[in-house]
Parts: sequence; C-alpha cells; structure tokens
Amino acid sequence: MKVRRSPFVLVMLVVGFAFLYLPILSMIVYSFNASRLVTVWDAAHSPTIIWYRELFANDQVLEAARLSLQIAAVSATGAVILGALAAFALVRYRRFRGRSLFGLLTTAPMVLPEVITGLSLLLLFVALGQWTGWPQARGASTITIAHVTFCLAYAVVVIQARLMTVDRSLEEAAMDLGARPWKVFVVITLPLILPAIASAWVLSFILSWDDIVITSFVSGPGSTTLPQLVFSKVRLGVSPDINALATILVGLVSVCVATAGGVMMRTERRRLHDAQTAMGAH
Repeated sequence: MKVRRSPFVLVMLVVGFAFLYLPILSMIVYSFNASRLVTVWDAAHSPTIIWYRELFANDQVLEAARLSLQIAAVSATGAVILGALAAFALVRYRRFRGRSLFGLLTTAPMVLPEVITGLSLLLLFVALGQWTGWPQARGASTITIAHVTFCLAYAVVVIQARLMTVDRSLEEAAMDLGARPWKVFVVITLPLILPAIASAWVLSFILSWDDIVITSFVSGPGSTTLPQLVFSKVRLGVSPDINALATILVGLVSVCVATAGGVMMRTERRRLHDAQTAMGAH
C-alpha cells in the first residue's frame, strides 16, 4: 500500500527548515559584505574578506577563543572522567546507601536553571575565598570548575545509557579465565563504552564552549570567554567581524559533523561486513 504524502506536511517541513537555516545563510553571505552596515549590501565592493582579516588581527578575539578552547577541553575531560565513574557506580552497584540521592545529585544540574547554578557557584567561591583564601579572584579556574559541574550531568546520562546495554557475560567470561577486574574494565568494558565516552566528551565540550550564563557569574577581569565577548559586541550593535566569526564557527561545526558522520558510517559498514563474514564462515 502506497502512502500518500501530505502537501501540508511538506510545506511545514520546508518552512521549518527555512526558519532555522535562512538566518544562518544570510549571516554567512553578509560576512563577505564590504559595508560596515550589516543590513546594507555594498554591491560595488562586495564580496570581500576584509572582515576575516580584521577578525584574525583582533588580539582580543583570538585570546577569548584560546581561553574558551582551553576551558572547554579541560571541562569536557574532567566531566567525562567523573561522569564515567558516577555512571559505573549507578549501573554496577545498584544497592548502596544513598544511591537514589547520589543519582539525583549527579543529574540535578540538567534541570536546574543556569541562573540558579551560576549564583550558587558564585556564592560558593566567595565563601571559599573568605574561609580558605582560595580562589583569590575569579578566573579561568573557577569557570572550569563551574563547567565541569553542569557538564557532568550530561556525561553521566550518556555513559550510563551505554553501560546499561553492555553484555555482562563478556566480563564474567574474562574473569572466569583469570583476568583481574581492572584488566577486564580496560580490555573489554572500556572499548564497548568508548563511543559513549566520545559522545559525552563532544557534548560537554560544546556545552562548555557555548555557555554564557554560568560563565558570567563565575568569571572575573581578564577571563573573558568568546561567548561573553560576542555578547558584549552584539549589545553595542552587530559588526561585520561578528558575522565572519560566526561563519568560521559554523564551518568548523559542519566539518566536525561531516567527519563524525563519515567515521560512524565507515564503522557501521565494517561491522556489518564482519558480521556477514562470520555468518558465511558458519
């Protein structure tokens, strides 16, 4: 039976994608505009890459980008390490005192408003500074700790979902053959959950890179991240170099998504080929 496609559904699909992507496309086009007015196209001197040159000559933007990359990488790594340990405890040790409370606390940052999280962390850092003398000032270290705090929840959810599907019989067989628990984890469990760990790292990296609300609470002078810099520029009026910066970010994300998609498709084809070869051998 042939299913008829509703014209209304197709029209709404086109309208939805246009609403999402036409502004991004127009931003990319206007990043090559010669005029300083982002809404006026200078046909006489466009297209041009003058705003890209101005962007890469701006030390303030480059420093903010470097700081954001550093914080995002460290935060994602810390969140994945702690998230893997928390997920392993929640999945493999189902009966310990306080398990429900522990699970609630690990996922709470996902549902709490970022304003509440940022304010509570600010009060924590201020209290620690008064009691212990650290931190003396808010900066990259306080931003990193704050980002690990809220990225941890997402890492736990992703890794926990993968751990729940791992076949325990493989680990039990390895231990029956004399392997120690740590070797079983490194040789068998870790490779099985590695895709989830990679996904959690990428998700945590993006969340940390993109955050502005929590960062605004826990940052200080000399620790301006790229989202904060962009937000401050937009408040004074959108300049053409912001279009150039956003275009570069869209390009980087597109390349990463395409690369990840290609790797996943190649891995899936290899897995299907190995399965068919094994079935043919039997």
